[in-house]
Amino acid sequence: MAQISCLDLSLGYGSNVIVSGLNFSVNAGDYLCIIGENGSGKTTLMKTILGLQAPASGKIIFGGGITSKEIGYLPQQTEVQKDFPASVWEVVLSGFQGRCGLRPFYNKSEKNFARQAVQKMGIEEITAHCYRELSGGQQQRVLLARALCSTRKIIFLDEPVSGLDPQASSEMYKLIEELNRNDGITIIMISHDIEAALKYSSHILKISTSPEYSEVKR
Repeated sequence: MAQISCLDLSLGYGSNVIVSGLNFSVNAGDYLCIIGENGSGKTTLMKTILGLQAPASGKIIFGGGITSKEIGYLPQQTEVQKDFPASVWEVVLSGFQGRCGLRPFYNKSEKNFARQAVQKMGIEEITAHCYRELSGGQQQRVLLARALCSTRKIIFLDEPVSGLDPQASSEMYKLIEELNRNDGITIIMISHDIEAALKYSSHILKISTSPEYSEVKR
């Protein structure tokens, strides 16, 4: 079943259309890599699906019990965000904020799930550490655990290995692959790493500022 379907989707800001005529769907359990040159609209596409900005035209249809608020999201970090003065545990738990409603505290079930997410990411020993003091690879693991707390079904990742060394990048890709393969979580990832896209993904979507785009399926 398609969790996300984009129909004749055009992306842009106001009257400035970046890319148009996007038609594709993402099914449960897919691992989709979105590739393309800088400025082609990759991040704009992700933000549009998330409801952070409106499409220039076209439709986005959600299925399989998915809404834009039930998608885990790991965006690119700014330098200010990397310097966030909170503990690892606090950052991970904040993934539940969209589910808490008016509740001022996290419940027992949420805390237990957060512990499981922390364990999956291999960051149990640093939960009391300050987020700003972590390495880039550790911070990405924390943010991935946070994204897990936001969803049980689908995670968006925007250049998740950007700025990481080769070993940390390899470990991050492995964690993402395990979430997709073992937990059945749908992955949609923006990447400049063509080699990794071919190695890990089930589908590749290439978009560009030209009128043409292509979806490559395995």
